Amino acid sequence: MVISNASLKSYNTFGLDYKADRLIIINNEKEAVSMVLDHKDLINPVLILGGGSNILFTRDFKGTIIHPEIPGISIKERDDDLVFISAGAGVKWDDLVDWTVNNNFYGLENLSLIPGMVGATAVQNIGAYGSEVKHYIFSVRCVNLRDSSVQEFTNRECRFSYRNSIFKNVLNKHFLITEVCFRLTIKPSLNLSYGSLQKEAESIGKLSQKTIRQAVINIRTSKLPDPSIIGNAGSFFKNPVVSAERAEILQANFPSIPKYDESTGEIKIAAGWLIDQCGWKGKRIGDAGVHGNQALVLVNYGKASGKEILDLSEMIRKSVFDKFGINLEREVETI
Repeated sequence: MVISNASLKSYNTFGLDYKADRLIIINNEKEAVSMVLDHKDLINPVLILGGGSNILFTRDFKGTIIHPEIPGISIKERDDDLVFISAGAGVKWDDLVDWTVNNNFYGLENLSLIPGMVGATAVQNIGAYGSEVKHYIFSVRCVNLRDSSVQEFTNRECRFSYRNSIFKNVLNKHFLITEVCFRLTIKPSLNLSYGSLQKEAESIGKLSQKTIRQAVINIRTSKLPDPSIIGNAGSFFKNPVVSAERAEILQANFPSIPKYDESTGEIKIAAGWLIDQCGWKGKRIGDAGVHGNQALVLVNYGKASGKEILDLSEMIRKSVFDKFGINLEREVETI
């Protein structure tokens, strides 16, 4: 389906009412291939947009937006230890997590309640509560927007890193993800590495996949606003990663700074803490603000423009740099 002069209000979780010159909705891989063959005159630039939970529009989009709504969850292969699950790019992420938990397939439960679609998880390498989706993605199936060919990328070829992948940089806007295959375990395997997760899960009942999922949901809902109630895109900034030497200097000056060891030997710093220390938590400028429970989340109280939210983010970045000498990087894509 092709819509001209399309409203984007329902396609971004900030609830910003901008328009796109053309919106193309894709329901299956065959339609994606046909779109490339039939629309050689796609209005440039082209933007692939899933659930809009990680994007900030600051103006009307003068180009073509492609929105995949490809459904379907199925078991591709299984043995006594592993199961391979295929999900369409348009499946809601938390619907997939719920399905895997109900089928006793382990791995995705720590990523419960993250907004967005399955296809976007492979672009963003989503992560939360001690887990990243890169550890469970087996392969990613795509349509090449330049020649309509269908290609499949292995986990290694996706070049996953912190909130990043080949689809977010080198191949950005050149490939439309149609399907993601996940490798999960059948034998019970619980990830309790995140600080308060085990305690919250045990308060619900015996430790299990289902109590961990519920614990993650409880923690998220206590800290993060529901986009259907107040516009937001979750964590607006990435947690900065610094050298071990730089982390030592920061801790000497700020003893309570939260930091976490990375496998690379570098140190991850909690961006929310940095922002909070600069006095931004709960602050509001017009209808753009910082959430009162989680300083990483910027919100639209109703009538903020994308530009006003962006300007607020820049003020936050400047104050964090002035105080800590750290440049915060936006996790949300700005258009």
